[in-house]
Amino acid sequence: MRLNVNTEIALTYLSSRKKQTLVASLGVMFGISMFIFMQSLMKGTNDYFEKMSFTNTPHIRIFNENKVADTHMLTSFLTDPSEKILVNPKQLKQSLGLTNPYGIIDLLRKNPEVAGITPQVTGNVIYTSGGVEITGNIAGVDIDEEDRMFDVQSNMIAGNLHDLNRVHNSILVGSGVAQKLSLHVGDNITVRSGNGNLVVMRIVGIFSTTVKAVDDTKSYANIAEVQSLIGKDRSYVTEIKVNLKDYKKAPEVSPEMEMLTGYKAEDWVKANEQLKVAFKIRAVILNSVIGVILLVAGFGIYNILNMTIYEKMKEIAILKAQGFPGKAVTSIFMQQAVYIGLMGGVVGLAIGFTLTLMVSRIYLGNGPLKYLPMSFYVPHYFEALMFGVLTTIAAGYFPARKASRVDPVTIIRG
Repeated sequence: MRLNVNTEIALTYLSSRKKQTLVASLGVMFGISMFIFMQSLMKGTNDYFEKMSFTNTPHIRIFNENKVADTHMLTSFLTDPSEKILVNPKQLKQSLGLTNPYGIIDLLRKNPEVAGITPQVTGNVIYTSGGVEITGNIAGVDIDEEDRMFDVQSNMIAGNLHDLNRVHNSILVGSGVAQKLSLHVGDNITVRSGNGNLVVMRIVGIFSTTVKAVDDTKSYANIAEVQSLIGKDRSYVTEIKVNLKDYKKAPEVSPEMEMLTGYKAEDWVKANEQLKVAFKIRAVILNSVIGVILLVAGFGIYNILNMTIYEKMKEIAILKAQGFPGKAVTSIFMQQAVYIGLMGGVVGLAIGFTLTLMVSRIYLGNGPLKYLPMSFYVPHYFEALMFGVLTTIAAGYFPARKASRVDPVTIIRG
């Protein structure tokens, strides 16, 4: 197939200046490969830390929030229109338990967005073994549902979590608790609640989330045994944990659940605000670095095309003298910029993918994080190619415009 004459001229100019074309393409290639690598690293680590946050945090947590005294009681007793002022308000004394928790669970299960839901009873306790005491907290759960929602099994480093349903007065403890008290699977541990109740429990498993604050304090037990430990009946539940089919919808669904249940519904975004802010800061930093790299590559293309125009000034004048309009000259140099962008872009995609793949195989061996988390998100590759090509088009526009305005008479006479 015969190429358009403008295309043939553009390719001729590129092939006649191989070194400069290669240098310009390398700039684009480096920028795009770094774009892919950094975006893959950023998304991979963000996804990993989001997943890690969900090992302990549900998409939505429903609980009884402590309330501060307000003026509604004053208003009900003093009906005059004067302003009611409450000086130094205090928190109201109230139970942390939810009223009719299992009725709430049945109601929430009807929501089509809900993927999993489970009750939990939490309490502060003191672990004792061999005269050594440490403080912590115990979570009474349905371990099967807990595992389905939060993949507890992936954090197990010893024992079997399902033994929690098979062994009476059994407990799963964090690796930090086990290490501080020199405990192993099969050992006994004394657990004392805040109200003075004390029970000896058998360790059936040890877990490690790699979050020190969790591993040093937390334990799991059967929900009925924790209710008994803290002196509550079987209807006592301190919170309900809800996972959605799409966790990104949690900020939209949580207000609906709050209105429906009458209790505080905290979504995972609010519970991890610092993490989300850190993600945004990292994104700004990485995108700024990538932008600077591609900007430098764009300046390189601009300089090369500018030099080409000065060196090819007579050829441009001859083309215009032969009847080539300014648009055709612009097309010739714009095509050169596009070809440089495409050549550098395609090679950059391959190098970016290869670099990402190699880094993803770096072994870390740190708890559940065995390898450096990298993402192979396909839209990043399209974004990188488009970003690279648009950068080269922008860089090539001004030299091409300058070339289209060359006066052939002036050049030929000079």
